[in-house]
Amino acid sequence: MASSLTCTGMIWALVSLLSAAASCVGFFMPYWLLGSQMDKPVSFGTFRRCSYPVRDEERQATVMLEQCGRYASFQGIPSVEWRICTVVTGVGCGLLLLVALTALMGCCISELISRTIGRAAGGMQFLGGLLIGSGCALYPLGWDSEEVRQTCNNSSDQFQLGQASALYGLKSRTEQEILNIASAVSSIPDQYLKMLLGSSLPQGRINYTEQNYKRNTFVFAPIFHELNSKI
Repeated sequence: MASSLTCTGMIWALVSLLSAAASCVGFFMPYWLLGSQMDKPVSFGTFRRCSYPVRDEERQATVMLEQCGRYASFQGIPSVEWRICTVVTGVGCGLLLLVALTALMGCCISELISRTIGRAAGGMQFLGGLLIGSGCALYPLGWDSEEVRQTCNNSSDQFQLGQASALYGLKSRTEQEILNIASAVSSIPDQYLKMLLGSSLPQGRINYTEQNYKRNTFVFAPIFHELNSKI
């Protein structure tokens, strides 16, 4: 099966797929922040939460339901910063996934990824990484919301967790950003390899240049010979 990528391009496609998958999984999983409420562990993502209080009508009391789920509405997300984080990070993950799928198709289809598409893909990956990084920077601004403070013994504030702790879902974003940047950078050498291999100059143009050189040599050779004999 023909491919439109060089060996460097294959590595770029693999790294792009890994970074996109890690980013999407980290965005969806509600394990960014860990606290406790009513002696039950509670974890948060950007738009999902595990363990939340519900009203038990039979016992006429509030109990903790130990299940994971998303908020009922976009407005139900605890803070404005987390809503922005959800949108920004989601768009960034979408861009990375789009580039990864395009690169994967380029491994199987010839002439799919040109130099222009490769540069555009690298730019989209860099933009996606910036969006995800911006979302991670916005996330701690929502730690002062009432819902988060309840799970942190009312001791949390912006960039201060108090008695809560950051889970691997948030910590792994650093590794994912490194993969994103590596993917964007690795798309650049592949284009230069194609230029060095001569794909920027069509074969017909090369043949025409060689024929033109031979014809000019044939025309001007007697003139050069006559000048040399006179000298």
